[in-house]
Amino acid sequence: MIESLRIESWVIVAEAELALGPGLNVLTGETGTGKSIVLGALSLLAGGRGSSDAVRTGTDRAVVEAVFDTEAWPEVEAELARRELPVDDHALAVQRTLTRGRSEGGGARSRVRVAGELVPAATLAELFADRIEISSQHSSQTLLRPDVQSRLLDESGGLLDLRGEVAAEVAALRALDGDLVKLRAAAEERARRQDFLAFQLQEIDDVALEAGEIEELESSHARLAHADRLLEEGRNACTALVGDSEGSDEAPNAVDRVSEAARRIDALAGLDPQLTGLAERLRAQEAELFEAGRDLERYLGRIDADPAQLAFVEDRIAAIQKLQRKYGQTEDVIRASRDALATELASLAGADASIDALAAERRKRAEALTERAAALSKGRAKSARKLAKAVETALAALAMPGARFEVALDRADPPEGLPCGPSGSERAEFRFSANAGEPTRPLRWVASGGELSRVFLAVRNALRRSGGGMVLVFDEVDAGIGGRVAERVGRSLAELSKHHQVLCITHLPQIAALGEVHFRVHKRDRKGQTEAFVERIEGDERVEEIARMAGGESVTDATRRHAAELLGGNTPSSNA
Repeated sequence: MIESLRIESWVIVAEAELALGPGLNVLTGETGTGKSIVLGALSLLAGGRGSSDAVRTGTDRAVVEAVFDTEAWPEVEAELARRELPVDDHALAVQRTLTRGRSEGGGARSRVRVAGELVPAATLAELFADRIEISSQHSSQTLLRPDVQSRLLDESGGLLDLRGEVAAEVAALRALDGDLVKLRAAAEERARRQDFLAFQLQEIDDVALEAGEIEELESSHARLAHADRLLEEGRNACTALVGDSEGSDEAPNAVDRVSEAARRIDALAGLDPQLTGLAERLRAQEAELFEAGRDLERYLGRIDADPAQLAFVEDRIAAIQKLQRKYGQTEDVIRASRDALATELASLAGADASIDALAAERRKRAEALTERAAALSKGRAKSARKLAKAVETALAALAMPGARFEVALDRADPPEGLPCGPSGSERAEFRFSANAGEPTRPLRWVASGGELSRVFLAVRNALRRSGGGMVLVFDEVDAGIGGRVAERVGRSLAELSKHHQVLCITHLPQIAALGEVHFRVHKRDRKGQTEAFVERIEGDERVEEIARMAGGESVTDATRRHAAELLGGNTPSSNA
């Protein structure tokens, strides 16, 4: 609700402060005194457009300030917290300033502060457009917006949770569609990458590198490439050790020489026993030389100067060297590269599985959305009939017995690829006919400000238990009525004010008398300029104002008594 409203240099108001109450607030005054100026100020706070023409003559700027009690608006406080705008003990200060434009055209420049912070003017509409409703022929009508009508229908039928589920499913489907688009867009590149990885993996696997093979191949290549020299030099070494295997007469070999030396030392050991150990050592060396010679013979027997085997080894080495150039110099690095390629290839194959999984999840969510949307449509059809009946009953009580009201549910084209939109499969539209026999038309086509205000009042009364805590402003709700009908309108406003803060601009004493807070607007010339004043009245002043409204220019004791009777339980003493 609005706790206080301050207006400065707005049209013909120099300065005014209104301390509003939580129930029914009434604003009265003679025709042309500027009562609707308050409407314009409230419209600015709700995010309405401002014009430099509204800036008071002789000043450069107009200011509208309000303090809101946001305790009953948790969604507003949540949005303020998201924007990091502080609220102190549920008290929110809002200021909007209009400055005359200095550019060609003279447009107004707007500046908005919420909780002391500069914000874009659009922030006001985002915060308050659904919390402040103004019913006036000359003001924007929140109730006329199709999205608001759909939301109000869902509120009246207790369908907001189901509507939220539909919106959540639509959001989830859109997110899944976004993921699928990204995955599918990358499918071609992924296929190319898969082919390349598979080729590299096969290239490594075809070589089938074994542990220690690189070192072994290098050794084999050296042996095969130098087989002739190994055989030639090896045979010479073998002959030097153990002699020619064919037994040809040649110089004594190493084994024979060591054997002869051992024999001679052994003979000398008879002369000197100290030589015994040396003779034994020589015999051991003889045996060792003999075994070395035999090992060398066996080695030479395995050497084969095979060009085919040499070509095979060289090809094998070339294949491995190709892997080394591409994947790493050592066997361990090549194996690590192979494992990385296999892992990436598996992950890319998993991407295809992810597409299938996401597509399956999308089908499941689409089925769930279809079910929820159908349930929402069924609930809306029932709620539409119930709401139409309640509004028609309320209209009859407001002296519109022939009026008809209906809630049309028009099929809404769903977004491409979705069963429905975030608000369901249909749009709700309020339709109205003031006269029997006339077809109903969209509520936004209703021309009469008085009619529209009464329809607004009827709809709001039918929905008064839904979405409480709003600020509802009525202008021209009493147009063309009087007597008992005016009293009915007043009682409807009073009933509505039990659930919302209501501000009503009225010319009828029957309505004004029901107000819990009463403001009077009057104007006078001041220093050659017309100025409007807004003041809260109580006690005798209020009786006098009600009497003026009932009796016109001639206020008598009888009209004052009548005014006091109208005030009844709302007399100053009872409000004190």
